[in-house]
Amino acid sequence: RLLGMAIKRVIDVVGSATALVVLSPLLVGIAAYIKIRDGSPVIFHQERVGLHGRTFLCIKYRTMVPNAEALYAEVEHLNRVKGPAFKLEDDPRITRSGRFLRRTGLDELPQLVNVLRGEMSLVGPRPAPPREVAGYSVWHRRRLIMRPGLTGYWQVEARADDDFDHRTKLDLEYIDHWSLWMDFKIMLRTIPAMASQQGR
Repeated sequence: RLLGMAIKRVIDVVGSATALVVLSPLLVGIAAYIKIRDGSPVIFHQERVGLHGRTFLCIKYRTMVPNAEALYAEVEHLNRVKGPAFKLEDDPRITRSGRFLRRTGLDELPQLVNVLRGEMSLVGPRPAPPREVAGYSVWHRRRLIMRPGLTGYWQVEARADDDFDHRTKLDLEYIDHWSLWMDFKIMLRTIPAMASQQGR
């Protein structure tokens, strides 16, 4: 398993670096689209919890109004997820361009930089903000023993699932049965999942 994890990291570095180069026209195009439609800033940084509970700044395209974090308390009661996670059916803070970017998952592409830095992997459990991790039960915290991913098992198995316990069970199933082949299959299934526009 140690050798497999070393190979996984090599794949992360090569894969993220290659993707950043190949997708650079798309990355620039999305940034220009956000700038024209919604103004600055184009990039949003949010603290997330990664491997073994270490925090890092997760990079995303901005999909919400600039003061979205300050407005969190006003929409917190509208949370539709069962458990220590947060998602709204129709978040009023989302910008005009943000809705499409979230549905397709394109807002996550800047996290390729996080992968290159070693803060994330191409595949793994999705990183959560500290306020959500603070609400984890002991068994939920086991999802932190693997580097968080740009995509993951529950993203392709149950992308629209609103039960955090079920999401976590899928993450733990991934961790317990991990293999390079499993990562490859998840990456192959990610593009159709993005194309289905089931994200929110």
